Amino acid sequence: MMRDGRAVVVKVQRPGVREVIVEDLEALDQVAEFIDSHTEIGKRYEFTNMLADLRRSLLHELDFKREAGNLQRLRRALVEFEQIVIPEPIDDYTTSRVLTMDYIERKKITDVSPLRLMEFDTQALAEEIFRAYLKQILVDGFFHADPHPGNVFLTEDNEMALIDLGMVAHISGNFRDHLLRLLLAISEGRGDDASEVAIKMGEPKLNFDKRDFERRVVKLVARNADAKLEHMNAGRIVIEIQRIAADCWFRLPPEFTMIAKAMMNLDRVVYVLDPMFDPNAIIRDESASILARQIMQSVEPGSLLSRAVEVKEFLERLPTRVNRILDNIGNNELKIGVDAIDEKVVLDGLQKVANRITLGLVLASLIVGAALMMRVETSFKIMGYPGLPAIFFLLAALAGLVLIVSILFTDEKPKKKEDED
Repeated sequence: MMRDGRAVVVKVQRPGVREVIVEDLEALDQVAEFIDSHTEIGKRYEFTNMLADLRRSLLHELDFKREAGNLQRLRRALVEFEQIVIPEPIDDYTTSRVLTMDYIERKKITDVSPLRLMEFDTQALAEEIFRAYLKQILVDGFFHADPHPGNVFLTEDNEMALIDLGMVAHISGNFRDHLLRLLLAISEGRGDDASEVAIKMGEPKLNFDKRDFERRVVKLVARNADAKLEHMNAGRIVIEIQRIAADCWFRLPPEFTMIAKAMMNLDRVVYVLDPMFDPNAIIRDESASILARQIMQSVEPGSLLSRAVEVKEFLERLPTRVNRILDNIGNNELKIGVDAIDEKVVLDGLQKVANRITLGLVLASLIVGAALMMRVETSFKIMGYPGLPAIFFLLAALAGLVLIVSILFTDEKPKKKEDED
């Protein structure tokens, strides 16, 4: 309780917890490196990268000043959603290890009895929080990444309260555009478009199986196309796409994991509020509004100024670049680099193949000639056999042995694709 009677909550960090977490993360890092280096599943899923994201997120959660800033930023971002409240931090009583914020009379959404839920307009609440998260993810690029039921509360005023904003995520504008297209494709049952967009969001590894990836994503989207017959768990679909990507040797960006985690937790919340919730309909309804918001962001003064600076830099450098190109053309020094096949390597390989074939024909001739000469009786014999054919057989055997050794030990072995990852 503050001196002015204001009720507050004080969140205090346990002494020594930072050191414990750092030590545990170092141990996990060694395990992840071993798995990535020695197992196929490690090469597919790249646990070291996952752990790096976890490390960053956990260390950020330990900084309560950062969490206070997240609370303020999210309060401003969600001001239009009247049924969502976020506690306001008290800056004068907040440090990196102590967070002081408003106290909100609330109850965990999972602890509210079914009879008490009947007093709320749960359908409207489910739509409100789902739309709020779509705005966070697809418009703002800044979202609460941990909306599990323990962080979502119902207040006495029939509102929802979001707390614990230590874990947040940021995503770029280009990624948001692709994500909007992906969610729309999923909601409309367009598996081909969903797989195409997912491929644009990441990068293939050397042994990426594109056909299998597309086939499995199409099948996944088709299986979840009708949310009225079966609840479409949007978070589960997103995380399943990530699993398919790992199985097919495709790398999705780290933001994809955070979005999948947030949406999986969000699904649990909305289905507690409204078991018949239809995320497909909300995504389709919000897509036009979200697109309009994105367009408005692109024409804001800050964005226009940034683009103007880029154009200015381009125009300033253009005369110099044009003069350099014209000088190279005039001096006959213009060079164009083409990433093509190395002709020398190809010719060397063809020459080696031709030499092997010629040697094989000579060895075959020696063996056939020696076999024919075995019937000719001569006084010169080796171990009871005609001497000259026996010598030919020995030469052929020796040359064949040399050829086998050359093939096994001197030829360059093709590298396994998984080893090159």
